[in-house]
Amino acid sequence: MGIKRFWIRLAHRITEFRQVRATEESLNCLIEDVLSESTLSGSYLVLVIGSCAIATFGLLSNSAAVIIGAMIIAPLMLPIRGIALAALIGDLEMFQISTIAVTVGTLLAIMMAWTIGLVTGLVEYGSEVMSRSQPNLLDLGIAVAAGAISGYAKAEPKISSTLAGTAISVALMPPVCVIGLGLAQMNMGLSLGASLLYLTNLLGITLSCMIVFLISGYIPFRQGHRPLAGALILTGVLLVPLGLSFTRLVNQVRLQNEIRRALVSRTVTFQRLELLNLNTDWLSDPPTIILNVRALEPVTPKQVFLIEEFIAREMNQRFRVVFQASEVDVITSDPLFELEEKPVSHEPEPPAAEAEPDKSETPDPTPESNAESTPDSPEDGETSDQPTNGT
Repeated sequence: MGIKRFWIRLAHRITEFRQVRATEESLNCLIEDVLSESTLSGSYLVLVIGSCAIATFGLLSNSAAVIIGAMIIAPLMLPIRGIALAALIGDLEMFQISTIAVTVGTLLAIMMAWTIGLVTGLVEYGSEVMSRSQPNLLDLGIAVAAGAISGYAKAEPKISSTLAGTAISVALMPPVCVIGLGLAQMNMGLSLGASLLYLTNLLGITLSCMIVFLISGYIPFRQGHRPLAGALILTGVLLVPLGLSFTRLVNQVRLQNEIRRALVSRTVTFQRLELLNLNTDWLSDPPTIILNVRALEPVTPKQVFLIEEFIAREMNQRFRVVFQASEVDVITSDPLFELEEKPVSHEPEPPAAEAEPDKSETPDPTPESNAESTPDSPEDGETSDQPTNGT
C-alpha cells in the first residue's frame, strides 16, 4: 500500500506541475526568455571567448582544476535550449537564430583553440585532452543528465540557471577545444573523436531539454511528439559508434586485468617485474600497449614477444607491446643479503656447478695413486724389516 500511495502522489504532483504551466501566458514568457538568451550578441561572444581560453589552457596544462574554472562560464547551453524549444513549438525563426548562435560559437572556439595550439607548439598532449577523443555511451548519459538539469532550471525559476550552465559547460566546451588542438597537430583521429563527443553532447542535451519541456507542461504531447521522435532518431544513430567505443572501453579494462595477471602470477618469465602503469593507444594499428615497469633484470625482445602472444591468445586480437623499464640495483651493506637476492636469477646455473665434481670423479686419479702406493708400502716395510732381521 505504501508504494502504491507513493506513485499516486507522484503522478498527482506531476499533473499539478503541468497544469500550473500549461497556459499560453507562461509559454509566451518562456519563449521570450529563451529567445533573448539564444540571440547572437556581443556578450555571448565574450563568454565564448573567455570560456574557450580557460578551457584550452586547462587542457594544455593537463589541469582539471583549470578546466573546472571554465565550467562557470557556459555560453553554448543558452542557444541549445532555444533549439530544443523552437523544435517543439515549430518556430522556424527561433530555430534559425539559435542554430546560428551555436554554429558561430562553436567555430569561434575551434579557431581559438587551434591558434593557441599552434602558438604553444606542444608535441604531446596530456590525459585531459586524450580522454575526450574516445566518447562512449557513458558520455551520452552525462549529456542527457546535464541537459535535463538545464531544461528544468529554465522551467523552474527557483533553480539557478548558472548551476545548470556549469553542468552543460562540462559536456560542451572542452570537446570543442580538443577539436582545435587536434587540428593544430594535424591529428585527425583526435579531432574526429572530439567531434563525435561534441555531437553526442549536443544531441543528448537537446533531447533531454525537449523531454523536460514536455513534462513541464509548456508544450502538449500531441504537438511535440514529432520533433521529439526526430531527436530520438538522430540520437539513436550515434548509439552505433558510441556502443563500439563502449565495447572497446570494456575490452581495455579486461586487457589491463589480463596483463596484470600475466606479469604477476601466470608467467614465470615476468616474476621479477613490477608493473607501475599501463596505457593503451587504441587509435594506432595495431593498438599499442605501453607498460611502465620496474625490473631487476633487463627485459629481452623474447619476453616482449611472449607477452604479445599471451595477450593475442587471451583477447583474440593482436597488440603491439612496448616496455618502458627502469632497472633497479639492490645494494645493501650486508653482502649475504645480496647473495640471497641473486639466486632467483641464477636458478639455471646449479646443474653446471654439479657437473664439475662429476668430471673430477670420472678420471679419478686419486684411487689409482692409492692403489699404486698400497703395494709399495709393504715393499718399503720389507726393506725396512730386512735389516732388522739381519741384525
